[in-house]
Amino acid sequence: MIKTTVAGSLPKPSWLAEPEKLWAPWRLEGAGLVEGQRDAAMVWIKLQEDAGIDIVSDGEQFRKHFVHGFLEEVEGIDWHRMTTMGIRDNRYDAQVPTVTSAVRRKKSVHADGVKFCRENTSKQFKFTLPGPMTICDTIADAHYGSRPEMAMAFAALLNQEALELEALGVDVIQFDEPAFNAFMDQVPVWGVEALHRAIEGLKCKTAVHICYGYGIQQNIDWKESLGKEWLQYEQFFPALNESRIDQVSLECADSRVPLSVLGLLKDKEILVGAINVATDTIETPEKVAFTLRAAMEFVDPERIIACTNCGMAPLSRHVAEGKLKALAAGAALLRNELQ
Repeated sequence: MIKTTVAGSLPKPSWLAEPEKLWAPWRLEGAGLVEGQRDAAMVWIKLQEDAGIDIVSDGEQFRKHFVHGFLEEVEGIDWHRMTTMGIRDNRYDAQVPTVTSAVRRKKSVHADGVKFCRENTSKQFKFTLPGPMTICDTIADAHYGSRPEMAMAFAALLNQEALELEALGVDVIQFDEPAFNAFMDQVPVWGVEALHRAIEGLKCKTAVHICYGYGIQQNIDWKESLGKEWLQYEQFFPALNESRIDQVSLECADSRVPLSVLGLLKDKEILVGAINVATDTIETPEKVAFTLRAAMEFVDPERIIACTNCGMAPLSRHVAEGKLKALAAGAALLRNELQ
């Protein structure tokens, strides 16, 4: 009861990429890059295990960007044809590659990294993939003509990848869908359908992560514009509760999300974000337990998994390690109360 996990990314070590910089370029190449990525994954697996995290991940050490890390091995994308596009409903502009023909995987994208991690931990292992809607909001389309059609094409590729990763021993496959919080009305229309295509045939646990973004300035500024209550979740949670996804990962720590919205997910396991990733302040175990306890007013403890709000890639290693320890200690406090 009250197991612990992380939402996604963890900081890159200084030998691999510039620390505390989101999506920093690699400092290594070729065989040296692979060795460096494996070393980084080993470090974070060990740190997670030592902190008391129950369901560990690779911390996205094998990719620079949570979306483009998958897309780099997909044919049909022109990385030289860069398009300026508004991201997350025009929250900010970015230069993105362009889909110019039907997409297909060149090969399994993440199998080598997953094999390595699975061989180096006896804990449950979780792997994250970008969700179809978020892919469509992070890449320009000059081929499909509509986001729903392109999303289903990418969902088919994600499904191929997910099935292969499950066969390698992944226990939880999570799809990251921050775009759900930007296009709330489209989630019931085609967002959930695309997720269903991505998880087709999987027998492992499946999750969808929907947060308010990394602790970068654009996201912090956007949050300030959302008022006293952040009500995005309640618009599409009924559709998610009816979905075939097992788990939903949410931002709850220091957020203005009314936790009553968790009651709309009565049939799901809830990854309760109890760690704020937009601050260098390390939570106390008591504060983590407070957030989890507040969620218990609307979610049975048997369905709660303690988690971070989002990825911690922009933070320092020291801060991220401290937050992992606080997460595990806070969950332990609550478990002791419930015995």
